[in-house]
Amino acid sequence: MRSRNPVFSRRGFSGGHAGFDAAPQAGTAAQGNPYATNPYAGNPYAQPANPYAADPYAQGGPDLQQGYPPQAPARADRMTIDDVVARTSITLGLVVLAAGAAWALRLPVGVGFAAGLVAMVLGFVQSFRRKVSPPLILAYAVFEGLFLGVISQVYNEVAKGAPMQAVLGTMAVFAGVLIAYRTRIIRVNARFMRFVIGAAIGFVLLSLVNVLVAVIGGGDGLGLRTGGLGIVFGVIGVVIGAAFLALDFKQVEDGVQYGAPREESWLAAFGLTMTLVWIYTEILRIIAILNND
Repeated sequence: MRSRNPVFSRRGFSGGHAGFDAAPQAGTAAQGNPYATNPYAGNPYAQPANPYAADPYAQGGPDLQQGYPPQAPARADRMTIDDVVARTSITLGLVVLAAGAAWALRLPVGVGFAAGLVAMVLGFVQSFRRKVSPPLILAYAVFEGLFLGVISQVYNEVAKGAPMQAVLGTMAVFAGVLIAYRTRIIRVNARFMRFVIGAAIGFVLLSLVNVLVAVIGGGDGLGLRTGGLGIVFGVIGVVIGAAFLALDFKQVEDGVQYGAPREESWLAAFGLTMTLVWIYTEILRIIAILNND
């Protein structure tokens, strides 16, 4: 499958591997098993079939939490939920540690934005690599953490306690989306994915235009980051981030279901980390605007 992040596009689980070439699971598509045909089997270099091409839940089919056939037998070289949790804990832990160090050292704003630029470059490099690079992902987490530590301190001077409130808000969004995904209130299909990607592209382009107008003409640009319009724009950003969380959960679910290589758990952790950073920064901006109005 392919998943997208609000900031960077990233490949999904692909490539030749024993787990991907596993035989189809019990049942057929006609019998209601949307995973009866493994889209990753066959030519390891061919573009995998998109599991979002049809909505497996539209006809009331079973889901992974409520009746899918069991996944392939666990093997040391296949990704598991525990792998994803462990790698995500490592990447998020590095982000938090680096942010704490930047905060304690009171790094200059220029250093923070330079770290953010490096993190962006590292994120792009990993996104377009065919193979997962754990050192690259960990380096991204460190530089992203330095950036977050600096901007969090800046926002804290504007609105005391804003960073902690943003952390709590991010945790609430994560928990809410996870519950909605597991209960199938949110159903990730082709239409959902197209809508989210389209919304994210529009959001990013508007943000860039706002920055350019602010740089050229001064002031607040289009006003997308201040006042009532800034709050609305920030809420839209949080909603888009929440939608990408659902795509991330689907990526993890499919990776486990299809028997993805264990190293792909790093890719899942990378995606989850970027999405949570996106949500945190948007909530941080909203809180700062509310405290200034």
